[in-house]
Amino acid sequence: MFTIDQISFSYNKRNGDLLHDFSLELKAGNVYGLLGKNGAGKSTLIYLLTGLLTPASGVVLMDGENVRRRLPQTMSDLFLIPEEFELPRLTLKKYVSLNAPFYPRFSMQDMERYLDIFEMGGMMDVKLHSLSMGQKKKVFMAFAFATNTRALIMDEPTNGLDIPSKSQFRKLVTSGMTDDKLMLISTHQVRDISDILDHVVIIDQSRVLLNAGIAEVMNRVAFRPLREGDEPIFVLQSPFGPLGAVPARDGEETKVDLEMLFNAALQNPEAINQLFTTQK
Repeated sequence: MFTIDQISFSYNKRNGDLLHDFSLELKAGNVYGLLGKNGAGKSTLIYLLTGLLTPASGVVLMDGENVRRRLPQTMSDLFLIPEEFELPRLTLKKYVSLNAPFYPRFSMQDMERYLDIFEMGGMMDVKLHSLSMGQKKKVFMAFAFATNTRALIMDEPTNGLDIPSKSQFRKLVTSGMTDDKLMLISTHQVRDISDILDHVVIIDQSRVLLNAGIAEVMNRVAFRPLREGDEPIFVLQSPFGPLGAVPARDGEETKVDLEMLFNAALQNPEAINQLFTTQK
């Protein structure tokens, strides 16, 4: 769905490129987790994907169209949930009536279903400015999912949500995902999304440290207490002894620990690269 072809981008030329000759492909049918440390370029990449920033060189294509042109057929099939946003002083019903026509596959039935997931059913007449920040986020996400765009991109969607609401968000993602859609979630809160991802992308400015499906990660890396003979990629000291991200032995399969995987990719990128290339 998205082809990012050798893009370079800088906010300040004196500081050099934040992204330089950066390339990546994102395909429909996946829920991607976009991970990276602060300043790695995650939010910048999101704004380039949605056509809100212009690369100095290279191009971002969605289904073959340059997203920077922001053509109606592209924008009607693409929705961004930014980390911070403002909602107008309108009722939710009026907000929907003004914005839904821009999205041909918007479904009021889906909107009501998603509001119910967030336990906010029957709130179409509520004034948006009267809601708390967490409530605003939930109604905005319900609208975003109800647009049924093929690409839905989210920047830190669980920030500002309490623990029950984070569980509801995970239910929202699983109920809204179909094989023809792509969802990309950029976050530092990896525990909030670890159970709903099927693909993980870890970046560090211009480098893609890892781009792999969760099933592939499970086949290649084990996350468990260290054993004799292990050659760990990353070690975490715990009260119960050292835990490690280690090359998986034959038939070994453990639950993916995204935090350990992220730290392994940052601290030992060469080992991660070798593990995910030599076995293909």
